Amino acid sequence: MGDPGGFITVPRKEAGYRPARERIFDFGEVEQTLNEKDRMLQASRCMDCGIPFCHWACPVGSVIPEWQDALYRNNITEAYNILRSTNSFPEITGRVCPAPCEKSCVLSINEEPVTIRENECATVEQAFEAGIIKASPPEVRSGKRVAIVGSGPAGLSAADILNRKGHYVTVFEKNDAAGGLLRYGIPDFKLNKRILDRRLEIFTAEGIEFKTGIAVGRDVDIQELLANFDAVLIAAGAEHPRDLKTEGRELDGIYFAMDFLTRQNRVVAGLDKHDENFLLAKGKKVLVIGGGDTGSDCVGTAIRQQAASVTQIEILPRPPVTRSDNNPWPYWPDILRTSSSHEEGCERRWGLTTKRFMEDNGKLKQAEVMQVRWERSENGKMEMRELPGTTELIETEMVLLAMGFLHPVHDGLLALKGLEFDQRGNIKTDKMKFTGVEKLFAAGDAERGASLVVHAIESGKIAASGINEFLIKPH
Repeated sequence: MGDPGGFITVPRKEAGYRPARERIFDFGEVEQTLNEKDRMLQASRCMDCGIPFCHWACPVGSVIPEWQDALYRNNITEAYNILRSTNSFPEITGRVCPAPCEKSCVLSINEEPVTIRENECATVEQAFEAGIIKASPPEVRSGKRVAIVGSGPAGLSAADILNRKGHYVTVFEKNDAAGGLLRYGIPDFKLNKRILDRRLEIFTAEGIEFKTGIAVGRDVDIQELLANFDAVLIAAGAEHPRDLKTEGRELDGIYFAMDFLTRQNRVVAGLDKHDENFLLAKGKKVLVIGGGDTGSDCVGTAIRQQAASVTQIEILPRPPVTRSDNNPWPYWPDILRTSSSHEEGCERRWGLTTKRFMEDNGKLKQAEVMQVRWERSENGKMEMRELPGTTELIETEMVLLAMGFLHPVHDGLLALKGLEFDQRGNIKTDKMKFTGVEKLFAAGDAERGASLVVHAIESGKIAASGINEFLIKPH
C-alpha cells in the first residue's frame, strides 16, 4: 500500500449529512463530500491487512485495496478502471449500498473502518470531472441479439457486459424511463436521478437500445421475444409486495410503500403533480409499518412532504446497539441502524404487530397494535407470541406498508409454460441463471428475491456470463 501506516496516523472521517433543518425542505442529495485532500487521506487508511475481508464481503467482488491505493496516489484513471472492472455503475453503489465491505474491514474490529463507500463515490465523480469516463462502443459485433426485460440494476448490469462482449442488446422497460428501482424506488435525496441518466446516456452511446413504456407480457408477448432474439433475460424485479391482511385494510389512506415512493419520484421529475387526497402526507399523522430501508425512505419522504408526525413500527425486536456474541466480525452486524431520515424526526418502535385499522366517518383514524415477544421454539426457530393486555391505539391518517416483497409478479410476463418457481415464488434457475426454458435466463430480485442493489448487479453479471457462453457455443 502507498502508506502502510495510514490507518495509525489518520482517523476515520466521514463527509456527513447536510443539516437536517435545511435538507427536509428539498429532495436534494443528503450526503456531503470531502475535499480531494481529505479523500486521499481516507484512502491511505486502507491497510496491508493480508486477507482483504472487504473484498470477500462485497457482493460484486470489488478489488478494494487496489483501487484505494490508486486513489491515495491520485491515479484516478487506474482507480476508476479497477472499480469499473467489477461494477457497471460504481457511482450508484457509492451512494446507495449499505457497504458490507466496511462492516468486514479489519479496522471495523475497532469500529473505525475505511470509508470505502464514500471513497468509491468520490473516485467516480472525480473521473467524470476529469473526462476519464467516456462512451466506448465495442469494436466488433457478434451479430447475436439479446432482449433484457427490466432496466433495474440486474438488467443494466447484464446489458452493459453483454454489449461490451459485442452482442446487440435491447432493454425493455414498462415505465416511461429506464432505471427500474433505481429511478422510481429510491428517493432523490439518496440518489439524484441525473446520476442515473448520466450513466444511461453512456450506455446508449455504446449501443444499448432502450425501449421504454413497453410491458412484456402485456404489450409484447414473451414468446415473441424468444422467437426474435437469440437470448432473453428476465430482470423484472420482485414487485409483489407483502400485504397486511387485517380488518380495515380496505380503508382509504393505506398504501403500499413503493406506490408512495414512486409517486414522489415522479413529482420530483416533473411527471406528476400531487393530489391533496392521494399519496400525500402533508399535514397527516403518518404510520410506517416496516423497519427496513424502504420504511426509512418512506419516513424521509413523508417528512419532506410536511407530515404532521411520522411513526415507524417494526414487528421484530429492537436490535442491539453493538454486535452480540453470536454475531462476530467480519459477518454483517445485526445491530440498530439509524438512517439520515430517522435523524430528521421520527418515533421508532419495535415488537409491535398490527391487529386492525379503525375509521371515523369513513376516514382512517387509528391503528390498533399489540406488543409481541419472540421466543425460540423446540425446533430452534424463532416464533412470535402476542402479549395479552398490551393492545394500544396509534392515531394515524395515513399508513404506508413497507414490509418487503414476496416474489415477482407471476401474471403476464411469467405465465410461461415450462418456467418453474422455487418455494418462495421466485424464478428457479441454475448457477448461470438459466431457467430451463430454451434461450431464457433470469437475474436479480426476480430469481433471488428482494435484496440489495449490489446483489442484483452481481446476479446480472453472472447471467451475462451465462448468456455469453450460450451465445458463442455452437448450436
